[in-house]
Amino acid sequence: MMVLSITDQHKPKCYLCQEMFDNMEALRKHQETTHKDFIEYHRKKHDYSPAPGDVTLF
Repeated sequence: MMVLSITDQHKPKCYLCQEMFDNMEALRKHQETTHKDFIEYHRKKHDYSPAPGDVTLF
């Protein structure tokens, strides 16, 4: 049985490479530089326009 330590659980972690950072700004910069292709691909992929059949209420 393997037990993992709970140290540094309050620090943000990159979900792509599991690297830990001191704050969210450092994580954001890391993702925008190191994982730039992944982030841009998924930003462009999200189209938040209404789906067919959606009803708009005024």
